[in-house]
Amino acid sequence: MLAHVDSNASHSCQVDDTKELHGTAIQTLQTDRPDLVRRLRDHIEGALEALLHTGSFTPSDCDEVQLPVYTPSQQTRRLLDQVRSKGEPAAKVLLQYFQQTEDHPSPSNQEAPPKGTCLSYQKKLRSTVSAQSHFLRTYGGTSSLSLEDIYTEGQLELAQGGSEAQPQTGALGLEDVVGLVGTLNQEADTVLVSGDAGSGKSTLLQRLHLLWARGAALHDFFLLFSFSCRRLSSVQRELSLRELLFLHCCWPDGDQDRIFQFILDHPHLILFTFDGLDELMQSFSDSEQRHCCPTQCAPVPTLLFNLLQGSLMKGVRKVVTSRPEAVGPTLKRYLRKEVLLKGFSPGGIDCFVRKYHRDPMVATRVLECLRSNTALLGLCHIPVFCWIVSKCYKELLGCGEGEGSPQTITDVYLMILQHFFQRRASQRNTMGIGWVQEHQDTALHLGQLAMEGLGASCYIFTGTELQKCGVTEEDICMGFLIRSKDLSSSTNCKHYEFLHITMQCFFAALYIVLNNNSDRSTIPKLFQPQDKQQQPGFHRACLGHCLTQQEGALKEANKAAETPNLQITATFVSGLLAQRHRSLLLLSCPGPTLDRKSKQVVTCLSKGMQKHFKSIPRPVEGEKKSMHAMPGFVWLIKCIHEMQDSRIARDAMAKLEVEHLKLTYCNIGPGECTALAYVLQHLRNPVGLQLDYNYVGDVGVEQLLPCLHVCHSVYLRHNNISDDGIRKLIEKGIQCEHFQKIALFNNKLTDACTECFAHLLKMKHNFLSLRLGNNNITAAGAGQLAEGLRFNRSLQFLGLWGNKIGDKGAEAIANALKDSQTLVWLSLVDNGVGNAGACALAPLIKNSTLEELWLTKNCITRTGVECLILALESNNSVKAVWYVNIML
Repeated sequence: MLAHVDSNASHSCQVDDTKELHGTAIQTLQTDRPDLVRRLRDHIEGALEALLHTGSFTPSDCDEVQLPVYTPSQQTRRLLDQVRSKGEPAAKVLLQYFQQTEDHPSPSNQEAPPKGTCLSYQKKLRSTVSAQSHFLRTYGGTSSLSLEDIYTEGQLELAQGGSEAQPQTGALGLEDVVGLVGTLNQEADTVLVSGDAGSGKSTLLQRLHLLWARGAALHDFFLLFSFSCRRLSSVQRELSLRELLFLHCCWPDGDQDRIFQFILDHPHLILFTFDGLDELMQSFSDSEQRHCCPTQCAPVPTLLFNLLQGSLMKGVRKVVTSRPEAVGPTLKRYLRKEVLLKGFSPGGIDCFVRKYHRDPMVATRVLECLRSNTALLGLCHIPVFCWIVSKCYKELLGCGEGEGSPQTITDVYLMILQHFFQRRASQRNTMGIGWVQEHQDTALHLGQLAMEGLGASCYIFTGTELQKCGVTEEDICMGFLIRSKDLSSSTNCKHYEFLHITMQCFFAALYIVLNNNSDRSTIPKLFQPQDKQQQPGFHRACLGHCLTQQEGALKEANKAAETPNLQITATFVSGLLAQRHRSLLLLSCPGPTLDRKSKQVVTCLSKGMQKHFKSIPRPVEGEKKSMHAMPGFVWLIKCIHEMQDSRIARDAMAKLEVEHLKLTYCNIGPGECTALAYVLQHLRNPVGLQLDYNYVGDVGVEQLLPCLHVCHSVYLRHNNISDDGIRKLIEKGIQCEHFQKIALFNNKLTDACTECFAHLLKMKHNFLSLRLGNNNITAAGAGQLAEGLRFNRSLQFLGLWGNKIGDKGAEAIANALKDSQTLVWLSLVDNGVGNAGACALAPLIKNSTLEELWLTKNCITRTGVECLILALESNNSVKAVWYVNIML
């Protein structure tokens, strides 16, 4: 038996208050370094004079600090390093000078506001950025949608939000992306915004740009320079930082030297944004050339890496967008923080559809259609899919319900393919049932272009490249390709790109399926494991005869096709070869060819799943056999779902023999939940399904219901789930014989859901574990829960830590459990429980099978502790009662 009291808890504040008294000046320089860098960078000369005057520095020391190559922030860091090397006396001099400047700021030392030329340049830059940001640029801006009219907030979350110790925080806003919230490395300047393809990263940056240009946000930044990594990839010649800023963003009308010097002298007033780092043709490595001179020319990838890493223009804030898998550890260690963009919430979908359709009747019909098709609703949390559904509303409403309505990602893209083809056909005649065959040449031309682009990590194409693939003016007019209007180029030739990267992947998949002359090894190599895809030259083998040989040798770093894009392409290939689309494609491709390719996909999926199953380690004695899914597992599941063949799903799950399937931190949203449920429902034996730290949400919970009957445990910690989602889960769970455990830590649950849990506890007499920590349950909710606990005869684990049940809630729980003969673990940590609650829990210790009771971070004083200790004397089965941090 263990009773643990932290007797030092009451002295913790004193230790913090006296920390500075025991520290040295050098220690203060180290602990307060970020703040000192920020406040001293405009007082370098004064600090050096003070150090010279006291003999702490020599003139050569000062010269070393003030090298012209250093920015003010770099000079400050160099100064602090030099002072530390000189010892304690020099550190005291610097801190004393710093204190004087804080107490009596000199007008000459205060930063003067920018004047004249710089203000004129800011005005021009604002005008340029505003013009570029006015219309929605994503998806080609095909309908000239005003960003102001259509922009809908996505769900933003800190990447490190998975810690159970982290309290719940409010939703992140746009300005929090560059703000202090969530900062992990104050020495770093780069913020990463990561999200899946189509999650709204580019649109988010565009919104930030527009707000800055209008003076409505980002007031701390005087100048903002925006870059597209896709367009920078097309720049072949070396550039200096000066050329990068002025040629690719905004050309000054005059006095370039003064403007550029202002940028160098005031890096903390400058913001750079880089959109689509995953589309840069060269990945970064530790061997990347170091470059710190702002006037020296270097290849664009070298400039970009050194900007993000901080060797060049240290102090300038940078915001970068990318798909998460494209940012490796080499760059991640230079991040200030990472923010995840997780697409639309259910309310966001509603908002976007109503903004897109000015006619309220049309918007209502589209939303009703989505609500009746939860699989499609799950896909629409990704903004690009929501845009397609909104744009193709006539095709959507004409599908009806049931099997004819879109169920998969491939269905959605076939719908927009039909929409664009129909738009052109309507000018001549109505399309027939063979609409794919009618436009087969266009599909093959664009498909070949898409394939060649993926093979070379190329997303912008010249007119010559279009001509080589047979793309005609009529093909361009279909609308799938758009002009790259703002591409900086020394020539006047036109450049084109697909509406979206996913559209390029879709056309590449169409080409693989419809091209009768493609190499037989194309599909098997498309599904190869990621490690083989990364081998130099893999994409050439993968694309086989689909690609023509390009002139000139590419660098080895550029030769590997990007795995995420190949996976998206493979997903579309799986969907196109589904039986449901066979009649559509038969007129364009012989049946035996379709059968052969379909069998190849099925074989690849089977082999891929088997490889995952073989990697499952043997369980440690006494533990359950579990599988922690690798990233490729979810992708294979999605491919199986795209084929919509229950036989394939059943065969895939036939050899999966585990008791616990772990899918934490796997970027699983509602769409992935649909695919998981479709496949996992065919498991032969019940499993524990762990989906902690994803973004399942209420829609995702509903999508998981078909597989709930094969889950004995469901773990959904930190998934943005509300009472509505849980209500549906419990309704289904009551009917599932094997369903025995649920964990819902750190969601958005309130007292409204506790009645459902009470009903569950009353109805299911084999239910074992209920964990509802870190939600918003109060004494009223605890009282509701107690009604169910009073009738339950099976519960062993009850976790309510981090709620607000107080004494009344603790008393209700204690009274309901006083006769329990099964409870072994109870946690009421951090619930505002006082002495009354502790005394109410004491009889529970005396009369039950309880082994552990957690009461840390509450308001229990000596009176409550004495009640608990007295109860412990009557029960030898209790192993531990934790009441750390009590108020003695």
